[in-house]
Amino acid sequence: MIDHAPVLMIVLPVFASLVLTLAGPLGHRAAYGLLILSIAGSLAAALATLVQVVEAGRPVHYHMGDWMPPMGIELVIDHLSAGILVMISGCALLTAIYSMHTARQDNPDRLHHYYALFALLVAGLMGMTATGDVFNLYVLLEISAISSYGLLARGRGKAYYATFRYLMMGTIGASFYLLGVGYIYIMTGSLNMADLSDILSRPEFKDSVSVRIGFTLIILGIWTKMALFPMHAWMPNAYSRAGTTTACLIAPLMTKVSVYVMLRIMFTVFSVDYIFQQIAWSRLVIYLASAAAVLGMITALSQRDLRKMLTYIIVAEIGYLTGGAWLANTAGYTGAVYHILADGLMTLCLFMAVGAIIYRTGVSTSVAMEGIFQRMPVTAGVFLIAAASVVGIPPFCGFFSKWYLLQGGVEAGEWVFVAALIIAGLVAAVMFFRLLEMAFFGRLDDAVMENGSQNAHAAALNIRMDEAPLTMLLPLVITGAALFGLGIYTNEVVQYLIRWSLPAGM
Repeated sequence: MIDHAPVLMIVLPVFASLVLTLAGPLGHRAAYGLLILSIAGSLAAALATLVQVVEAGRPVHYHMGDWMPPMGIELVIDHLSAGILVMISGCALLTAIYSMHTARQDNPDRLHHYYALFALLVAGLMGMTATGDVFNLYVLLEISAISSYGLLARGRGKAYYATFRYLMMGTIGASFYLLGVGYIYIMTGSLNMADLSDILSRPEFKDSVSVRIGFTLIILGIWTKMALFPMHAWMPNAYSRAGTTTACLIAPLMTKVSVYVMLRIMFTVFSVDYIFQQIAWSRLVIYLASAAAVLGMITALSQRDLRKMLTYIIVAEIGYLTGGAWLANTAGYTGAVYHILADGLMTLCLFMAVGAIIYRTGVSTSVAMEGIFQRMPVTAGVFLIAAASVVGIPPFCGFFSKWYLLQGGVEAGEWVFVAALIIAGLVAAVMFFRLLEMAFFGRLDDAVMENGSQNAHAAALNIRMDEAPLTMLLPLVITGAALFGLGIYTNEVVQYLIRWSLPAGM
C-alpha cells in the first residue's frame, strides 16, 4: 500500500468528491464523515511518502499506468513537495473538522455539493504539488480554480461579483501559463519537468527568444494566480466575502501552492543560472515584493472588516515569499520555503480564530474583538499566538522564516527588501496591538451594539464565557500548537527538508 501512497493522496479526495456529489439522501452527517475520512487518508498517505523520502534521501517517483516518462505522466515527490503535501492535507483536515457548524450555517442547502467541491479542491492542490509534468500541472491548476470558484460563489453579500472578478483574473493567469507551456513544448518537444530541465540546459537554448517568451508567460500566469502586487486586486473581496469554512480552506493554501509552483518552474524546469543570469529580473521582482509587503500591511491596518484585514496580510506575505525566492542565495531560498509552511499555518490559525469570533458574536468588523478575552479566552489566546507569529516574535515559526529572509536580504545587499520586512513587521505589530488592546480592555456592550441589540448594556452584563463549539475549538488549538512546534523544530525542518531541496548552483 505504501508504494501507492503518492497517488492515493490524490485519488482519495477525488473519489470522495464523486461520492459526495451523489450523497444527498445520506444526510449531512454522512457527508461530513466521508469528507473527514478521505482527507485523513490523504494526510496519512502524505506522511507515509514524507517518511519514505526522508529515509531514502531521494525523490519518490510514481508512474501513472506504468507509462515511463517523458511520455507518461509522472508524480515526483521530493523533500520540498513532501513537506508541502503534508501541510496541504493537514490544513485541509483541520478545516474539515472545523466545518461541522460553519459549513452548515453558510450552506443550508445542498451541503453535500459543498463538501464535494471541498474535496475536489484538496485533490487539485495535492496534484499540483506532486506532478512532474507541466501540462498536467495546468490541468490540476484549473481543477483547483474551478472548485474554488464554486466555493467562493456561495459566500455572503456580493460574493458572486467578487468571484466573477476572481474568475476573470484566474482565466487570464491560466491562459498566460498555457501559452507559455505551448512555447516551451514547441521548442523542446517535452512536457516532463525533469526532461525539460535536461533539454533547456543545452547551450542552444540559453539565448532562445522563444524559451524566454515561454518563461515570461508562465511566470506572469503564476504571479496572477498567486496575487502578487500589483495583480492582487481580485483577492481581498473574493476571500473576505467567502463563507467561514471556505476562507479557512482557500486563504492558507491557494496562494502558498502557487508560490510553490513558481519555485518549481524556476529551479526544476529552468535553473539558477538561467533565472539569475540570463533573465536577471531579480532587482525588479524584489522591488515588487517589497512594495507588496509594505502596502499590504499598511492597507490591512486601515481595514475594519476582520477578514478583509487578514486578506491584505496575505498580500504582504506573498511579498515576503516572492522576495525571498528571488534573492538568489541560500538564506533567501530557505526563508521562502520555510515561510510557505509557516504562513500556511499562521493564515489558517488567524482565519479559524476570526471565524470562531464571528460565529459567536455575529459581527465581522473589528468591534467583534471588544472584550473577547472575557468571552472566548481560548480563542483569544490562540489568536494572540498567531499574531505573535505574524509579527515575528520567537519562539513561533514566523520569527524564524523572517530571520532567514532578513539574512538573505542582507547577504544579497537588497536593503530595500530588508527595510520592507522591518517596516511591514512594525505595521503588523501596531495592527495586532490595537486588536489585542480591544480584546483585553474593550467593552462587551460595543460588540452587542454592533449586532443590533436594543438593550446593549444589559445584554453585555449577561454575557458569560462562551467559546465556539468543540469541533471549531479543537482544530484551532491544534493549529496554534503547530505554530509553536514548527518554530521549536525549525532546525530539523531546515536540515531534513529544505537543505535537500536547494537548487544546484545556489
